[in-house]
Amino acid sequence: MSRRDQISGKGPLRGNKRSHALNHSRRVWNVNLQTVRVKTGKNTSKKVKVSARTVKTLKRQNKLA
Repeated sequence: MSRRDQISGKGPLRGNKRSHALNHSRRVWNVNLQTVRVKTGKNTSKKVKVSARTVKTLKRQNKLA
């Protein structure tokens, strides 16, 4: 399974790790994924993997089960 937010589509970022001597090598910043239950209907919910930022937004919108 890919490391991608199932609601917003946010995925990992890629770039360079730079040392003090300006050496560089490729690295990846992964998304902070959390598994949460989201309300889908009146009495139903579904488990989804979303980023921590999306969890905060869902809490504000009262969409978490």
